[in-house]
Amino acid sequence: MSELTHFSDSGRARMVDVSEKTDTQRTAIASGVLRMKMATLIRIREGKIAKGDVLTVADVAAVMAAKRTPDIIPMCHSIPLSGVSIEFSEVLKPDHYGSVGIKVVATASCRGQTGVEMEAMTAASVALLTIYDMCKSVDRGMRMASIQLEEKRGGKSGLWQREES
Repeated sequence: MSELTHFSDSGRARMVDVSEKTDTQRTAIASGVLRMKMATLIRIREGKIAKGDVLTVADVAAVMAAKRTPDIIPMCHSIPLSGVSIEFSEVLKPDHYGSVGIKVVATASCRGQTGVEMEAMTAASVALLTIYDMCKSVDRGMRMASIQLEEKRGGKSGLWQREES
């Protein structure tokens, strides 16, 4: 089990000790898509969702979630984030169900001893969950898709980027 760093020699879960690691600048980018009916996307775009400005609320929720990642992912380190940014874009090409969507791209960065992949992934996930929560009264069939790490920079392993499929 030695290649699985979150397990002790006896097989028990543990938080990895990063005290010997060097501080480096670290950045992670994650993305995801919330698929929905075109009518729902139009209502979001036009500001006609009863709960308010959907993307502004989702942006704030994503940043808050990134900051609270160690509270919900048990073995994550508490990281002093230096930045979190959230970008939204419309996905107008229908999928095989005929759904369009909103794509979120979350970027988290810090200077530290461990990476920020989980913070970026948590931010992307919570942004999509927030959009779902704010719009579920008009479209309960929305679905989250393709939440994934796109890129990570920094640390001993350097740069990793998702290959195009």
